[in-house]
Amino acid sequence: MSIFLNKDSKVIVQGITGGEGTKHTRLMLKAGTNIVGGVNARKAGTTVTHQDPDGNDVELPVFGSVAEAIKETGADVSVAFVPPAFTKDAVIEAIDAEIGLLVIITEGVPVQDSAEFWAYAQGKQTRIIGPNCPGIITPGEALAGITPATISGSGPVGLVSKSGTLTYQMMFELKDFGFSTAIGIGGDPIIGTTHIDALEAFENDPDTKAIVMIGEIGGDAEEKAAAYIKEHVTKPVVGYVAGFTAPEGKTMGHAGAIVSDGAGTAQGKKEALEAAGVKVGKTPSETAQLMRDILQAL
Repeated sequence: MSIFLNKDSKVIVQGITGGEGTKHTRLMLKAGTNIVGGVNARKAGTTVTHQDPDGNDVELPVFGSVAEAIKETGADVSVAFVPPAFTKDAVIEAIDAEIGLLVIITEGVPVQDSAEFWAYAQGKQTRIIGPNCPGIITPGEALAGITPATISGSGPVGLVSKSGTLTYQMMFELKDFGFSTAIGIGGDPIIGTTHIDALEAFENDPDTKAIVMIGEIGGDAEEKAAAYIKEHVTKPVVGYVAGFTAPEGKTMGHAGAIVSDGAGTAQGKKEALEAAGVKVGKTPSETAQLMRDILQAL
């Protein structure tokens, strides 16, 4: 089992002919993802050639729109490698086409654009992951995004993280156990899928036995997740909060990681999580060891 993405997912790539789209389409195919085509209105009717995991050439059709791609291929997942200035239009197009899952990799999307397409998505059937995220991987089955697929295999751990780099590190640290699904939700101030969305899905997934949640300074997402865990999550959760040494009032890396007037601090988040029964590590490696101890005791 997994959450949101599996071997049966039919994936298209918005921006499949661009530099990033080309590179990561190849890597997603290599990871076993069932990519069925791509979208570029200017190159509709052409094909791009990649190789499947066995080294055989695969001709992928390029469609003029997401709606056309869904109609012709039955796609239910889209991964968007679209420049920031055009991301909002690409997202609205995918929502209007009723794609089931949309993973937005693009970094630097204007916050106003994110706010507008997030509001537009409310009440509709498209789940958004991102923007500014590494996407989602169900090891051994499918990858929708840029997470290196060779870090870890399948296993009982569910991972949700604001940080792409820390997603990769945690997958490496716990590679001897493996992951049901690892999802990088992105660190922008406005994102689609949240910690709570992932926690709910992992709680309902019978093959996920324990959960790692990685947050960072800024905002109150981790505090909200802690309250949710206390009320609704029965599986063991370990956590890590990046940014203990960040100066107050300074934006650190991700646009969402800003601390002001004592709100959104790493210490405050750590205390909220611990009050909900989450074991919180001081470093990623210590967090991984906490999870290792839990898994060995299961």
